Amino acid sequence: MDNRACGGPRVPSVTADKVGRMTKWEYATVPLLVHVTKQILDTWGEDGWELVQVVPGPNNSEQLVAYLKREKP
Repeated sequence: MDNRACGGPRVPSVTADKVGRMTKWEYATVPLLVHVTKQILDTWGEDGWELVQVVPGPNNSEQLVAYLKREKP
């Protein structure tokens, strides 16, 4: 779609063949122990997981939870 005639930026259209090639992800939620956080993240990283975010745990703000993702095979 070309919005330049309306003064807007060019917006690429999404075709069916592009959608079929989109990256598929799987996600994991991992509790982090404060005294071994680096070791936990290194272990998951060696298995191809990428850290997305770390947030406080739902029941204890001192507990951390890591959200990880990796491309599906």
